[in-house]
Amino acid sequence: MEAVALFPDGPELRVIETDTPSPDDGEALIRTLAVGIDGSDRRIAAGEIGGDVPEGDDHLIIGHEAVGVVEDANGTELTDGEIVTPLVRRPVDEGSRFARNGELDMAPPGTFHERGIMGMHGYMAEYFTSEPEYLVSVPESRAAYGFFVEPTSILEKSLDQTFTARSAFDWRPESAFVFGNGNLGLLALARLETGEEFARTYCLGRRDRPDRTIDFIETVGGTYVDSREVSVADFTAEHAPADYVFETTGYPKHAVDAVHALAPNGVATVQGIPGGSASFDIDCGELHSELVVSNKALLGVVNSRKPHFEAAAEWLAEVPESVLDSLVTGRYGLDGLEEAFADSPETLKSVVAFDREVN
Repeated sequence: MEAVALFPDGPELRVIETDTPSPDDGEALIRTLAVGIDGSDRRIAAGEIGGDVPEGDDHLIIGHEAVGVVEDANGTELTDGEIVTPLVRRPVDEGSRFARNGELDMAPPGTFHERGIMGMHGYMAEYFTSEPEYLVSVPESRAAYGFFVEPTSILEKSLDQTFTARSAFDWRPESAFVFGNGNLGLLALARLETGEEFARTYCLGRRDRPDRTIDFIETVGGTYVDSREVSVADFTAEHAPADYVFETTGYPKHAVDAVHALAPNGVATVQGIPGGSASFDIDCGELHSELVVSNKALLGVVNSRKPHFEAAAEWLAEVPESVLDSLVTGRYGLDGLEEAFADSPETLKSVVAFDREVN
């Protein structure tokens, strides 16, 4: 079979021929339909993050946002022909409490592999195998967009963590503020705008009109906030403090800005990972006081677990297909790999398609 592999010594990304995997007992064989590319994939390909190859190999098959069809259920509870999307993390120790509890998203570094990212081959191949407990069903009507489940699950985890953090009292949030108008930010905005948690949504960016991301924000019902015109510090005066902030930029100062943008009792979650160290001046006393006096919370969120994937799949089934289609800027075969991994301000979600019939 063909697969997309990273050779980290380069680093070099290339299409390889490798054996089609055979499922072990308790595993199913999945035929890949499509794999989404996100910012972390591009950073892995550039040798900036991840890229740890499985033991004994000289390459890593990349890709973690996948959708596929069960080719051989192999005696598991799955059904041949079922559309599925795979989770990312696998335990180093199957007996760990995080593995037993299905909470690998909360496992400490060094206790897990991430398929397609570090230590374990991913899904950008014609076939892959998986245990059923790491697979989530996707409605057949959304087979062409199932790769969106994984990134949407990050937003679902963020909401889970946020509402859990406020479960001790009668919290009544009204507004959500997304930092970043890249693919994850826009996907999160679409989920928040079409959900029932918030009455108003905002999205922060740095784009001039006309621009497809601004058009998308406004089409789904959000309000675009240009940080060059309205800084995050001025956001609360221009609009109103946000009850919830979802950060996707990886810009370190935004972790501080998120706290200032919050209303009393608000919660901000940060998902973006900075590309390196950064220094800037902040008033630590003011930040500390603001967190305490106004009951604000700042949470880091990474990865997600099966219930978050399931919630994401449910949303995918309900959201209009036109919304999802607006986020896909290119579908490529393996012969278009270089173009698929190219990045520009016009790139939202690029997809490597293994089955053009569903794309």
